[in-house]
Amino acid sequence: MKERTKGILMLVVLALVLAGLGLWGYFGYTNDNIPGAQDIHLGLDLAGGVSVTYQTVKEDPSSAEMSDIQRKLELRATALSTESHVYIEGSRRVNVDIPGVDDAETVFNTLGNAGNIYFIYTVDKDGNQNIREDSTAESGYRLARSMEEIIASGSVVVDGKNVDDAQGVARQNSSTGAIEYMVQLTLDAEGGKKFAEGTGKCAQYGYGTLERKIAIIYDNEVYSAPNVNEKIENGEAIITGSRTMDEANSLATIIRIGALPLELSVLRSNVVGATLGSRALKTGLMAGLIGFILVCIYMIIFYRLPGLCASLSLIVYLGIVLGLLLVCNVTLTLPGIAGVILSVGMAVDANVIIFTRIKEEIATGKTVRSSMKIGYRKALSAIVDGNVTTLIAAIVLYFKGSGVIKGFATTLGIGILVSMFTALAVTNFIMRAFYYVGVDNIKAYGVAKKPRTLRIVQNWKKYVCISGAIIALCITMLIVNRASTGNALNYGLDFVGGSSIQVTFDNTVPSNSEMETFVKDTIGEKATVSAVKGSNALVLKTMSLSEESITKLKKALNTKYGVAESGIETETISGTVSGEMKTNAIVAVIIATICMLLYIWVRFKNVAFASSSVLALVHDILVVLCLYAVVRLTVDTNFIACMLTIVGYSINATIVIFDRLRENLAEMKNKDNLAEVVNRSISETFTRSIHTSITTLLTVVMLIILGVESVRIFAIPMAVGILCGGYSSVCIAGTLWYFIKTRRLKSEKA
Repeated sequence: MKERTKGILMLVVLALVLAGLGLWGYFGYTNDNIPGAQDIHLGLDLAGGVSVTYQTVKEDPSSAEMSDIQRKLELRATALSTESHVYIEGSRRVNVDIPGVDDAETVFNTLGNAGNIYFIYTVDKDGNQNIREDSTAESGYRLARSMEEIIASGSVVVDGKNVDDAQGVARQNSSTGAIEYMVQLTLDAEGGKKFAEGTGKCAQYGYGTLERKIAIIYDNEVYSAPNVNEKIENGEAIITGSRTMDEANSLATIIRIGALPLELSVLRSNVVGATLGSRALKTGLMAGLIGFILVCIYMIIFYRLPGLCASLSLIVYLGIVLGLLLVCNVTLTLPGIAGVILSVGMAVDANVIIFTRIKEEIATGKTVRSSMKIGYRKALSAIVDGNVTTLIAAIVLYFKGSGVIKGFATTLGIGILVSMFTALAVTNFIMRAFYYVGVDNIKAYGVAKKPRTLRIVQNWKKYVCISGAIIALCITMLIVNRASTGNALNYGLDFVGGSSIQVTFDNTVPSNSEMETFVKDTIGEKATVSAVKGSNALVLKTMSLSEESITKLKKALNTKYGVAESGIETETISGTVSGEMKTNAIVAVIIATICMLLYIWVRFKNVAFASSSVLALVHDILVVLCLYAVVRLTVDTNFIACMLTIVGYSINATIVIFDRLRENLAEMKNKDNLAEVVNRSISETFTRSIHTSITTLLTVVMLIILGVESVRIFAIPMAVGILCGGYSSVCIAGTLWYFIKTRRLKSEKA
């Protein structure tokens, strides 16, 4: 009776948690006062907007200079959208993301102009006011006329080129003892002379008059208008009036920004229409929802009550992931959604491993209670090792990737960690609750049938032929592509540089040849044109275009074809960035492979396990590379994410088999019968390999069916990688381990 009461209480807690998640999901989406799904920061590919990457012309800027550049761009970007995000990348680059805007020309003009800081007389020599009082302005003043008029009237005392430094400082007043916050301004020699002349003129007026002030202007905003108490002749001035140290530092930063001598060049730019982003978000979420439902149905059919428990646990999993995305302020991108959807499929894997173990224990005659306890214990090592190796791939992606790839790595990493928690804790909690209330019949949990032993090792020649043929095809196509097009693979802008413009037409889509002629006549550049399957869109690819050329082309498209700006996506990447991305792709795969090799070596204490795992995943990489070569899929930043995710998935599948092999080896008495142990280990985990591949494929296939073109390009090779990972873990990895192990044993005997 005590257990039944405990079980009822546990189910009540579960019901409250699920109800709470449901209410939070509903009200968080419909009520602006409750943080929810609508508050997750969306990337440009979902919200639409403009993204620019700048690089300093100076090769070795200081960290202080980079910080000032970041602040400068933040000020300008925030004026366009409060959701703007500016961050430093590397030692000399700054990325600016401005979601929700579609006027690219205004954005580039606003961000790209040099800007300057001006110290001006508040009243010109003819008595005209340059600034006026305004209580709504933060400084209390606004410009009374344009800066052009102010400059023309001779009202500029000094400007940014005369500023050497500005720092916020705190000093104690010698008379009152109070701490005062101020800005220490340092000018160059020329500026010192001009400032002495200007302050001398202001000092002659009566105290408190407008003529006695010198205003500090940046980007047409009055940031301060301090009184001039006396003539300043040494090129150093103190600007008082700051109420806090933060205010003093902020004003000092503004002055340094306006004086910043560093020139910026555009390395990469991207414009995504809000309509296209909205469509991508809706289709991505729909794919995720359908995939989730299919996974739950599949689990319930094949695993009965445990499958129901796993499905309920998945709801908790999604709630936790959503909460972490909010708390960690993760920017959700289209690949990020793919990462969440993929992790749903992979989250099932831990449950499948556990349920398989439970059914095996029940088959030996143990009670359901005992089987659950032993099943979780035996499944733990495979779950931890498999997920850690996938987490390694996510970590490498985060540090070697940029932009949307970081978003994908973040969501995938969060998904992996949460999936382990929900499988080991939440699913266990739910299963125990049902058991306590009386659901203890073994029919509700299932009994594992004794698997038929597969002759995997003995059929190694067949697998060599199959894999060898695919790899030979890969090498052949790489050579053929290289000879016919100059590139072994169909490299996207990320890897070769240039400009890409995707145009979505409302009505009739022009022919490729018509569009090529149109681009040539409009901007004088040759373009390659390709159609986007399943849509009224064409993609135009050219050499890197200037913003002026892109703007001219947009206007011409609107005039001739009626294409709105929201229906045009543009992306420009310099050759410098594309070269780095090629290098990063290779380095990322190598680093991930080495880290996984070391982890497996340490965990399994056997180089045969590590080397055969890595050889199997190299096989998977070559097979997926074959797909890219044969189908001519675009190789871009998503290619890096796809390859590393496949690497993690492949290793995960292999580790489950190797974990069972390690267990069977410990029980083995006849050490000469390694082939049979390998076959038995693979056979005992075969149903798990099939179920995990299917549940993961269900979510990925939904992305292929419902996702936009950019998601399909990511999901298609992912599906092939999942199939290949399942094949290599069953047919390749164990066989490789057998041959490596037997060769070492023969060497030791010799």
